[in-house]
Amino acid sequence: MKIGFIGLGIMGKPMAGHLIAGGHEAYLNSRSGVPADLAAKGKPCANAKEVAQKADVVFLMLPDTPDVETVLFGENGVAEGLTKGKIVVDMSSISPIETKSFAKRINELGCKYLDAPVSGGEVGAKNAALTIMVGGDEETFAKVKPLFELMGKNITLVGGNGDGQTCKVANQIIVGGTIAIVAEALLFASKAGADPAKVRQALMGGFASSKILEVHGERMIKRTFDPGFRIELHLKDLSLAVTGARALAMSLPITAITQQLMNACAANNGAAWDHSATVRALEKLANFEVGQKSGSR
Repeated sequence: MKIGFIGLGIMGKPMAGHLIAGGHEAYLNSRSGVPADLAAKGKPCANAKEVAQKADVVFLMLPDTPDVETVLFGENGVAEGLTKGKIVVDMSSISPIETKSFAKRINELGCKYLDAPVSGGEVGAKNAALTIMVGGDEETFAKVKPLFELMGKNITLVGGNGDGQTCKVANQIIVGGTIAIVAEALLFASKAGADPAKVRQALMGGFASSKILEVHGERMIKRTFDPGFRIELHLKDLSLAVTGARALAMSLPITAITQQLMNACAANNGAAWDHSATVRALEKLANFEVGQKSGSR
């Protein structure tokens, strides 16, 4: 199949690599340029329009809603290169409301649209183990599913256009809140004088066990905060959650607190830290760091 991939950053690069390794002819474009190793295997394009002209299925993996809108509908955008019957698959994490609008505009060109945000971070992208949450019609999903299977393992058609993005926002609510609570627990244990590494090990065998405790708990203990998934990107997702909640006339108090903790990190030059570094905001409040010996301050 002729595929296009636009957005070759931390996540997009390995995802595109898996599609190429699966034997598909790939047309590539990225704001920062096509990485040399992918350029050697695929076909770099000057702009999104050229990608859409040459590919049957066009994938997007971009930072935020305005980026997707520009790439789709801006000058030399995807929409200008589409012809009837082509498929656009947005794997970015963006606004569910705007996604429905984007899908309608692409459908009006005689093309199909799937929103297919992912979870699993850089590790999941590199290992082709992403969770992929899809919004769109069943027929288009069935056509694209073999391509999804080259990038992920848990692939679910959630519902119509926009429902994939809604599912991703729900995912980010859970992930953000769990990071914050794991941070609180390890900080509490550490300040009380217990070894946080052994506390984490013990908790991994019980009901409190989670992927966040396993992966991000270890990051907190070892102080390894290189992204991963940047705080600024998680803040964008939590903003979608809080804005959506307002539109639905409901409250997300835990999500709002998590958002403020991440805001505090961003205010302390931490926007590019991994989201596990949310623990640093709590450490400031406690005047204590996970792993520090109790009484050393």
